[in-house]
Amino acid sequence: MSQAEVTAPVARKVSPLWTFGLLRSELATTFRRWRTLALLAVLAAVPVLVGVAIKIETSDGSAVGGGGGEGPAFIAQITNNGLFLVFTALAATLPFFLPMAIGVIAGDAIAGEANAGTLRYLLVAPAGRTRLLLTKYATTMAFCLVATLVVAVSALAVGALLFPLGELTTISGTRISFGEGLGRALFIALVVAASLTGVAALGLFISTLTNSGIAAMATTVGLLITVQILDQIPQLHALQPYFFSHYWLSFADVMRDPVYWDDLVRNLGLQGLYVAVFGSAAWARFTTKDVTT
Repeated sequence: MSQAEVTAPVARKVSPLWTFGLLRSELATTFRRWRTLALLAVLAAVPVLVGVAIKIETSDGSAVGGGGGEGPAFIAQITNNGLFLVFTALAATLPFFLPMAIGVIAGDAIAGEANAGTLRYLLVAPAGRTRLLLTKYATTMAFCLVATLVVAVSALAVGALLFPLGELTTISGTRISFGEGLGRALFIALVVAASLTGVAALGLFISTLTNSGIAAMATTVGLLITVQILDQIPQLHALQPYFFSHYWLSFADVMRDPVYWDDLVRNLGLQGLYVAVFGSAAWARFTTKDVTT
């Protein structure tokens, strides 16, 4: 046997069950952390605060907000139907609270392990860098879905307790049943979760650039705030359709009859582009990174 054959690394086969076990372990670790539970608690509290504030404001029979429309203008419909609190809560949390929570989880995914000194030990296990990176991103995506559903379920519970439920009037002025409205609310929650995939990929990429979890989280949240500010500057209108946050509130088009799909498709396509670009960048960086911690 030649010296090259003796020193050649032995390829390790990883079974699908081991991969599933790694994902299950990452999910359990992420959702058991006090930081994760605190983020979910804050997100769940937003619909409660909005619902109670509207209930107090309208207790004397006065109206709240403006007319029907997109985003926060759903507030005007909440007193007539508590299901509109779901749409309002998602519109209120999507610009900052939800993406900030995603940025914290994604930014800490790799950098947090490096900072804690556990990244090297994870790589010693028969996982491989690509599989570990995909597991981290899958865990972040699971948090995206759970965080969005926490907001939606909290809003639905508060809306049902404080306001009447029944048929809904869409933005187009047509009436739909409560069951159909509930289905559209679930679909909107899924759209909102999908809208956060770009931020998750960006945060994961930043997490591969540093060994400090706090630095990665702060950078991700800082970029999030910067992009949203730039998205409000009229002089940058030519660039704004390429900002990951530009079409976030397009989920309101689900409440049209028929559903207006153009901006929804643009939003999902844009998120897919960010996932492809920053996911590839994260893979290129992580697979060549010198891991010493």
